[in-house]
Amino acid sequence: MSALIRNRQIVPNDVTILDDEAAAPQNGNFVVSLARWQKDNAQLRSLSVDVGVRLPNTADLTTIWAELEDRKLIVLDFPGFADGRAYSQARLLRDRYAYKGEILAVGGAVVRDQIQGMQRSGINSFLLRADQDPNVCLTAFDDFASAYQRATDKDMVIPREHRRSNSL
Repeated sequence: MSALIRNRQIVPNDVTILDDEAAAPQNGNFVVSLARWQKDNAQLRSLSVDVGVRLPNTADLTTIWAELEDRKLIVLDFPGFADGRAYSQARLLRDRYAYKGEILAVGGAVVRDQIQGMQRSGINSFLLRADQDPNVCLTAFDDFASAYQRATDKDMVIPREHRRSNSL
């Protein structure tokens, strides 16, 4: 079973991601695909549990945000290292849509070396690959003390030699 880091802490994995064919449990929280959410929306909303939605990294948030804005958990898919679209989705959720819920990163690219960048994009939970040591992954949050680009987590640092008399 994969380890879960939530808000910079290792926690028991309480995230159940259902296959599209699986029956919805009557208790406990779970996650469904965007396709299933759109297909079974009324039935899923009627349940007395929290239902999260897993977005493919190809999903256009501008067209689906109204369907997602009340969800407490949105899961973003990072299938591989060469595809950064889920980073953009996280930034849009936090910056454009002011989403305050949990954003969980899942997939093959959820590894130690990517965690700080994911967090800076607005992701606060990480379902680690099975080959990742969660204690080692926790150290990723402190890899860099200063940032030179804007992000959702803190302001950027402008080196003294690059500052102008007018602010950026």
